[in-house]
Amino acid sequence: MKEIHGRRNWPWWKSQIIKKYSNGTWIWKKTKSFENDKYSVDKDPYEWCLRQSKRLKAIDPQMNTQMRTHKLLTKTPGELEHAVKCR
Repeated sequence: MKEIHGRRNWPWWKSQIIKKYSNGTWIWKKTKSFENDKYSVDKDPYEWCLRQSKRLKAIDPQMNTQMRTHKLLTKTPGELEHAVKCR
C-alpha cells in the first residue's frame, strides 16, 4: 500500500485503517472485548483504562470524553465507581 500511496501523514493512514477495519464484524468484536474486560485490582489501572478507552474510540469515534469516562467507570467495582463519582 505504501508503494501505491507514497509517504503520507499519520491522520491519512489512520483514516485508511478505519475505512478498512470499521465494518460490522470488527466493531462487534471490539464491543465484545470492551464488555468482557472488567477492571480488577490485580491489573495495572493505566494500561486497562488506556486499552478500554481505545476500544471505545474504535467503536464510536464521535463519543465525547465524559461519556467514555462514564462507560469506563461502569466497568469498575462498585466501590471504586462510587468513590470517583463522589470526588
